[in-house]
Amino acid sequence: MEQLILHLTGDYLLQSDWMALNKIKNSRAAATHALVYSIPFLLLQPSLAAWFVIFFTHFIIDRFAIAKYIAFAKTKIAPNKWWPSWKDCSVNGYNKDIPVWLSTWLLIITDNTIHLIINYLALKYL
Repeated sequence: MEQLILHLTGDYLLQSDWMALNKIKNSRAAATHALVYSIPFLLLQPSLAAWFVIFFTHFIIDRFAIAKYIAFAKTKIAPNKWWPSWKDCSVNGYNKDIPVWLSTWLLIITDNTIHLIINYLALKYL
């Protein structure tokens, strides 16, 4: 539960509008967000390696919009005739035929799940 609370604090409560709007376009904004995101995890007294994994993977995932590519990869879990093209999914990884409100929430959930899995593994095994 602590990990979830720290994740939500770092990713939502402490993220400024500047970070949110620029982290995909600008490495400085992404690094600032990753640092601000990672600081609350120090309350758990993680190893330096675990804390660095949380910081660095958060930077990579957010800077390069990794959740969008994972969302697109999930479309391949279907018969070939149902595979959309990247062109149809490039906005957020989900097919353009999915309502925007739904694809936006699915992307947010995908992104959060990736962060939580990595954070859990880093804190447990490093």
